[in-house]
Amino acid sequence: MRYRELGTTGARVSEIGYGAWGIGQGGWVGSTEDESITALHRALDLGINLIDTARGYGESERIVGRALRQWSGAADEVFVASKIGPTRANFRTADIDALQAYPAAHLREGVETSLRTLGRDRLDLLQLHLWHDAWTGEGEWLETVEALKREGKIRFFGISVNDHQPENILKVLGTGVLDTVQVIYNIFEQRPQERLLPACQEHGVGVIGRVALDEGGLTGRVRAGQPYPEGDWRNQYFRGERAAQVEERVAAIVSDLGIGEDEIARTALRFATSGPGVSTVIVGMRSVRNVERNVPVGDAPPLTDEERRILARHRWDRNFYQ
Repeated sequence: MRYRELGTTGARVSEIGYGAWGIGQGGWVGSTEDESITALHRALDLGINLIDTARGYGESERIVGRALRQWSGAADEVFVASKIGPTRANFRTADIDALQAYPAAHLREGVETSLRTLGRDRLDLLQLHLWHDAWTGEGEWLETVEALKREGKIRFFGISVNDHQPENILKVLGTGVLDTVQVIYNIFEQRPQERLLPACQEHGVGVIGRVALDEGGLTGRVRAGQPYPEGDWRNQYFRGERAAQVEERVAAIVSDLGIGEDEIARTALRFATSGPGVSTVIVGMRSVRNVERNVPVGDAPPLTDEERRILARHRWDRNFYQ
């Protein structure tokens, strides 16, 4: 596993991180808590040192805390990031102002709850789980974040960018208050390369890539008409013709690169980790099999210029949430 600087924070994080939404038992169906903990332990044993969770991920923080307590390694050295959403979520419009979204009491309560649930004295990274750039300079969230840093409750601060809105953070990014940015970045979603990733490099902000496998779409396992268990959110994500479209586009990538379908997930992770300024890419891995497939990408060579030129043609601008 290779490690990279997280922006200018001084922290070194594994190129592949552990995304803990899927183990929270809210939205993803098909794994047990014990299976998830076994997978997380395997990821840590193989060199992953960053875990990303959130208050809004069901039981995720509790399970992460349990996993770290039961792990045989140095759990205190694992970099744990979590997120706090606003008092009322709306992912499309800034219909509430910053003071309503992130009042001081709400942020403080969220951090304290996360720390209790995780069983830790400090969050390595606190992230806002929703953002609208119109909120820059408004409200009391920044003063609260700075106070939490002084008190030793959090080390660093960042924002998780709204899905498929990579430019909805450029204003606050320019103020210098962010240590990190988390953003969807994959073969299909290449828009962050245009403005966001260069801006993060300019300001020394660490980039956490997410959804590198397009919620499973870039694993080669999504098929037209494929059902998921009742209650699994992928029934919505791949609804209608979307599964067929994904299947067709993945086949085209495989053909253009001249690789086997079993190589598409590895290629997708190599794409995400080779993005300019990307510090780490978090991947949901609820099974040991997935851990052992994905973690070795942290030792894989970067994409060649020719591979990147080919994959640039497979950009797919769409919003699966509309």
